[in-house]
Parts: sequence; C-alpha cells; structure tokens
Amino acid sequence: MKKIILGFLLITSGFSAFAQKEPDDIALATNEFQISYYEALKQKGIENNDRAIESLQKCLVLEPNNAAVYNELGRNYLKLKKFKDAYDAFEKAVQIDPKNRWYLHGMYDVAYQTQDYNQAIVLVTKLVAFDTNYKEDLTSLYMYTQQYDKALKLINEMNDDFGKSEKRDNYRKQIMLDARFQGSEKEELLKSIAKNPKDESNYIALIYLYSSSNQEEKAVEVAKKLEIAIPESDWAQVSLFKFHLNNNDGTKAVKAMHQIFDSPKIDNKIKHRVLNEFLIFAKNNPGYDADLLKAVAYFDSDKDVAVAKEVGKFFQNKNDWNQAKSYYEMDLKNNPNDLETALLLFEMYVKLEQFDVLSKKSEEMTELFPSQPDLYYYVGLANNQLKKFSKAKDYLETGMDYVIENKALEINFNIQLGEAYNGLGDQKKKELYFKKADQLLKK
Repeated sequence: MKKIILGFLLITSGFSAFAQKEPDDIALATNEFQISYYEALKQKGIENNDRAIESLQKCLVLEPNNAAVYNELGRNYLKLKKFKDAYDAFEKAVQIDPKNRWYLHGMYDVAYQTQDYNQAIVLVTKLVAFDTNYKEDLTSLYMYTQQYDKALKLINEMNDDFGKSEKRDNYRKQIMLDARFQGSEKEELLKSIAKNPKDESNYIALIYLYSSSNQEEKAVEVAKKLEIAIPESDWAQVSLFKFHLNNNDGTKAVKAMHQIFDSPKIDNKIKHRVLNEFLIFAKNNPGYDADLLKAVAYFDSDKDVAVAKEVGKFFQNKNDWNQAKSYYEMDLKNNPNDLETALLLFEMYVKLEQFDVLSKKSEEMTELFPSQPDLYYYVGLANNQLKKFSKAKDYLETGMDYVIENKALEINFNIQLGEAYNGLGDQKKKELYFKKADQLLKK
C-alpha cells in the first residue's frame, strides 16, 4: 500500500508537464497514464512482470522523466533477472530524483545480486548518508571483499554507537585469524577493559585472541581478571578449566567444567572441546569415572553429536571394555533404535563374556530389525555359549538368509552353526559348516 501511495504522489507531481495544453488533453493524458501505471502495479502483483513492463513503457511515452516509473521498471526487470536493464532503470530514476534513497537501493540490489561487491560498496557508502543502519551492510561487504582493515574500523565504530552484536563479534573473530590485526586489537581490548571492567565481552574477545595465538598463559591471566571483575562469569571458567587440568587439579577442573556445561551462554562446540579434554584427563587419572558420567549426561539431548557413543568408542580403542560398555548402554538408552550403538555394545558383551544379557538384548533387537543378520549372529553366539544349542541353531539359520556379500560375517555364521550342531550331537552337520567356514577363509 505504501508503494502505491508513494507512486501516486510522484506521478501527480509530473502532471505539470501538461500545464500549457488544453484541459481536455490534460485529462485524457492523465487518465491514460494512471490506467497504465496501475495496470503495471496489478501485473507486478501477480508476478506477470513482462506485462507490467509493457504498461510502464506506455507511461514513459507520456512522462519520460518520471522517476517512479523508472523505479518500477527496475523492480520488474530485477524479478526477471535482467540485471543490466534493471540497473539502468534504477540509475535513471536516481538521476531524475537523487534524493530518493529507494532508487539508489535498487541499484544496490542489482549489484549485490550479481555479486559485484565493489560496486555495491560504492552504492552503500552513499546510502549510509540516508540511514546509518546501512553500515551493517557495508561491514558485510568489506568482509566479502576481504578489506578487513575497513571492516574492523567500522565494527569498532558501530560497537561504540549501537552496542555490540553477535554478527559483528563473529566478523571480528574471523578478522583476528589474520595475525596482522591481532596486535592492535589486543591493545584496543586492553584499553576497553581498563575503561569498562564490567563488560564481559571484551575479556572474552581477548581470551579468544590469546588462545588462538597459543598464548595460553596470557589467556589464563585475562580469565582470572574476568573472574575477579565479574565473579558470576561463566566464560572465565573456560580458560581456568584448562589451567586447572594443566596443574593436575582435578577438583577445580571438575567444578569449572560443570559451570561451563550449565551455562546457556557458552557454545556447544566449546562444551564438546571441554569434554574431550576432561575425557583424556580422566583416562590418565583414575577416580573421575563418576564425574565423567555426569559430564556426558549433559549431552543426552544433543542432536548433532552422539556424545556417549563417541566416548564409548574412545574407551573401546583403549581396550577398556567395561567403560566402553557403560557409555554404549547410556547412548542406547537415549537412542533405543540406534543399530550402530547396539552392535558396538554387543561386541563389548562378547569381550566381557556377558552372554546372558547379550542373548536377551540381541533377541529383542531382532524384533526392531528383523532383516539385520548381525543381530541373529549375536543371538546364536550367546546361546551357544549358554549351551542353548537348539535356540542358537534356529536363529543362526534364519539370520544366514540375510547375509549378502559379507564374507567375514558368513564365516562367523558357519562357525557358530558348526558349534550349535556339535552341541546337538550332529557331527555330520558340524563338519559341513566348519568345512564351509574353512573354504571361505581360503578364498
């Protein structure tokens, strides 16, 4: 509605061109212009941009210097991705009425969509004079064109004028990966901390800078200052946690870790890193099993990473079957349909010779995955070990039908079938299956 009203006001201002004509001629031209213009708006509204352009061109015949018509032409050409025509139309509108920022914004739209970022910078610089909010666009364009010095200057300026924003903080972090800017930025942050010691974000940015340049001692110093200045700060604990681990102070490290995990302010990626560091510490320092279990439990609802499963794999690679089993059980409890976790867990039961629980759980899983041969194999193996040979045989024979192009699994099925028939006293079939396994091994 605003566009139509604006268009109408702009159109009527052009009617003075008819001042020297007869009244009937003026009325005729005015009506013809309005009919064509509103027809163009209607056609644009139903995305019939070609028809809209035809109507606008009729308007230009009647009013060749109407900026609003050129602006509408630009919008329709842009919809059709006729970028040069769109840019030319917007540019003509600006030439006629340089004080209307929306015409200039049209040129910016074209430059941005065609990824002509250098031209977009020229246009947005002009738009800033109309509205300082365009500085956000200008910062992004400086980042796209890797003009980091200009971007950083603008970020600092906007932080002072409007306060900080997450987007600008992310841009700053990206810039700080370039060593050329780190020294001056560190000095700037130190000044900001001295000026406003209660602004947590300056400490966080400085900790990040020191950490990224492997100046861990200085990062810890800043974290300690943050803890003193803002005792309730969760971010201080991120660096202090690492400091406590390096000092082999598990008690303080655990306390810092739980505060980090409880904090909604701290990103999950950082929390994962903290957990990984504590995992290695706990493995090398017995006595922290309960703390590790509690730490992993924080991630029960994590949809991106199956933390308990990954911890289980860590312990499995270290041949710590009991610990691996505990974490696989935790993950399977939270994700009962996770076949990968189930198979990892069943292998731990085999390692630990826990065949009763293996038999029960693998049999239950066959109901969820009735065509998954590995599950039938584990049921058969467990029941062979429990001397329930008839049950083992039935599950193994059923599962064998689902084995497709898996030589290792086929060998294992034949071995277990041989064991089952041996237990049942059928020596002929025992030899048959052992022979099949042997033949497959030799292939």
